[in-house]
Amino acid sequence: MMKPLLRPPVAAGRFYAGDPASLRAEVARCMPEQDKSHALAVIVPHAGYIYSGATAGAALGRAKVPAGVLLLGPNHTGLGHGCALSPDDWQIPCADIPANRDLNAAILRHCRLVQEDRQAHSREHSLEVLLPFLHRARPDLQISALCLGGLRLAQCQELATGLHAALMAYGRPVLLVASTDMNHYESRAVGSRKDRAAIARILALDAAGLFDTVRQEHISVCGCVPVTVALLVALALGAKKAELVRYTDSGEVSGDTAQVVGYAALLIV
Repeated sequence: MMKPLLRPPVAAGRFYAGDPASLRAEVARCMPEQDKSHALAVIVPHAGYIYSGATAGAALGRAKVPAGVLLLGPNHTGLGHGCALSPDDWQIPCADIPANRDLNAAILRHCRLVQEDRQAHSREHSLEVLLPFLHRARPDLQISALCLGGLRLAQCQELATGLHAALMAYGRPVLLVASTDMNHYESRAVGSRKDRAAIARILALDAAGLFDTVRQEHISVCGCVPVTVALLVALALGAKKAELVRYTDSGEVSGDTAQVVGYAALLIV
């Protein structure tokens, strides 16, 4: 395994507040205290907090967060390996969050597709923006962070099988957190129709159906691969149902409904 470094934040001051006090207040507004429930996986958006923070917080605030979290997010930059496991600890303005070295080691043993690679994570925002929420929920958090490129369905299935084996070998509770926004830059009418089709497959726990629907219906769900993998792992862990916690779009803030980005938050239990 690679020697860990400290990954600096790249989204602070852009997607979320850059100073600790303002960030804590921002997260508290987005994630009010509420009753917690057991979840195997959470699916949440990763836009700027002004747009999707309350949606992410609605689901992450509902889940019981164990010390171990496995994050799966898309690769927006095209940098690095297509199944990139971060070897590093992660810095956000209010904390340094350590990598889960034991879980990382198990992932590398059981997942042939995965490589340690910090380049894929170096400029990627989709996982970083979730860390302040997770740290508020669980200050002793340790993370394993996977940045995933454009995998085929068979590769998603292979990766999920390996991740399930790694989680069994690790032997301690782990929450799966899949990061995705929904359809991008179409009208609210078109975007909500497309998003409903994708969300219906998630609610049905139909990972292959989600993967196929997104492609056949040309739905620009940037985190389709991470969500597909998370669903497959959750099913292997015994998932029984999914719940839509919140859905919105960027037009709720911008006022522009001609070109919106959709945001959905779901719990898999």
